[in-house]
Amino acid sequence: MWRVITPQVVLRNTVTDADGDTANLTFQVYTTNADGTPKAQVDLDGAGQHGVLVSSYVASGSTAKVTVPYGKLKPGVLYKFRTSAYDGSLYETDWSPWADFRIEPYVKFPAAQTTPPINSNVQEIKEFNRSDPGPALPVFAANGAVKRKATQERSCGEPDDEGRKLCIELSPPTAESKARAKQRSAALREAEVDKARKAGKSVASAVAPAVELVDWCSDKAGGKDYMTRGEACLKNIGSGTLVFIDPEGAELGFGVFDFEQRIKAYPNKGSSGSDFAEFDQQVVIVPVSMDAALEGVTMKWNVGSNCKACVTSTTRWKDDQNNDAGPTAHWKVDPTRPYAGRWGTVQTTWNGTGKETIDLGWSVTARVDASTTAIAYADFGSSGIEGVRELAPRCDDIVKGSAPGCVLSYFKTNWTVDSNRYPAASAYYWYMQQVMPDHAGSKRWDSLMHYLGPDTPVKNSAGTTWTSSNSRNVICGPSSAWSLHPADASVGSVDCDEFAMASTHESGGYPKSYNLVTSGTKCAQLYTDKMGDGSANFGILADTRTATNGPAGTERCGRAAISSAQNQQAFSGFPVPTWRMLDGDGFFVTLPGFEHCASTATTCTWRKVS
Repeated sequence: MWRVITPQVVLRNTVTDADGDTANLTFQVYTTNADGTPKAQVDLDGAGQHGVLVSSYVASGSTAKVTVPYGKLKPGVLYKFRTSAYDGSLYETDWSPWADFRIEPYVKFPAAQTTPPINSNVQEIKEFNRSDPGPALPVFAANGAVKRKATQERSCGEPDDEGRKLCIELSPPTAESKARAKQRSAALREAEVDKARKAGKSVASAVAPAVELVDWCSDKAGGKDYMTRGEACLKNIGSGTLVFIDPEGAELGFGVFDFEQRIKAYPNKGSSGSDFAEFDQQVVIVPVSMDAALEGVTMKWNVGSNCKACVTSTTRWKDDQNNDAGPTAHWKVDPTRPYAGRWGTVQTTWNGTGKETIDLGWSVTARVDASTTAIAYADFGSSGIEGVRELAPRCDDIVKGSAPGCVLSYFKTNWTVDSNRYPAASAYYWYMQQVMPDHAGSKRWDSLMHYLGPDTPVKNSAGTTWTSSNSRNVICGPSSAWSLHPADASVGSVDCDEFAMASTHESGGYPKSYNLVTSGTKCAQLYTDKMGDGSANFGILADTRTATNGPAGTERCGRAAISSAQNQQAFSGFPVPTWRMLDGDGFFVTLPGFEHCASTATTCTWRKVS
């Protein structure tokens, strides 16, 4: 059986004349019974009782063909056809063998559903690997392999007046340190539950520890780093061992500490509680053990920044219960009870104009009470190497409709198209992601789209900022030669819908696009039609008015006749203002009702998402 991707079927067969004369072919089409036998003849020409189509004359041994007009054949229906030759004087006495074909859309889907809605802007917390965790920790590749080994095992300060030195060794998280982190998180969570009970509230009302800057971080496993567009939870810093050494090199005492960090960027100044764009940083330091020879330990958190328009506060220290813990993180040696953690937070406000990406660096300076001058220094690395800068906040006052704010722009957002409410648009986008050479926006191919932002430097012919309207005009505008394809009346009003979207750098109309075309006629041409198999479904089919065989699979863009409402609403609300998307920011587009399909070789059928 042949799979056909348009109702405007081109029927072909080879014609051979015994005398070598030119000949034509008469084409006859039937529907089929359940057992595959011919059922009823289809009236192909509408001109009389014969209901056949006749080809032009062709040379013997050549292929004769006819195109069935739109409306004669229906998507989803199994048909049979046969041919008979005529050389101008003699008719062939027998019909050719039957050949079967079915018109199958690329994608099949129902009418728009009203429930359940899918949240288009929900984001997952993602694990990531730091590109610059400092010299004492290894750098990991995306697959978990060590990309760069630690280059510094121990860092020591200058000797004090008595010749003693203080050193510190950082080590990656171990099974023991991960277990400690899990136990601390559970204890802090239980404390919040106790507070809720004492206040007469339900246990379900217990929230993250009040001292926690990033509320979801306390529940995350140790040994990994996590982030969203606005927050980062660093649980892969590991532990530090202080070593106090006498002039002869003998080790006088040790202290072991666990470290974690947080970053919180506020998407607008109102959400921070201040009158400026803001991002905050937090360090968590928890003593595991301290030998008596140290007498006590003080930790200072050093926060570096290259910000040109920032004001950064001093570190404010809290204990595990969010009580003030004094001006420093200090612990006296006391073997009779466990040591409490210290949470140091600094606030940075930005009052600049335009946009600024701010590089950060962190370290800890340690002192012991047993010496007035001995110090040790631990380097926690930076916000990332040039070209990555995964933890560098970006602040701006450019985003329209939003007060100034900051985000972690390295985080790539995901727009989930509501494939329940917008199945036609979703089906079309899914198909284009599969066949476009760059698979624009597809997570499967890890291929980002990039937002065409208000700060783009690209200009149009009038010398003003290039916008999505300029890109759309190339693909679907008045001079793009797009015309409405006939379709069943149940499809309703349709628009020319372009892919990749006009609001992206991947649009075929964007001047610097990898997918740049001179006209929408260069795109894959598609349209929506009703299935004719008795179901209430619709399908995405090939518009073969320009390309007889449909899309070749090499086109760098698409345009399709898609329900007007779905075309206009599938990306309504994008980008979310709190994402603070600027020009070139990467994002993915997911299509949950179709992600189960692996190939366009067969029809992808929509699934409802609960």
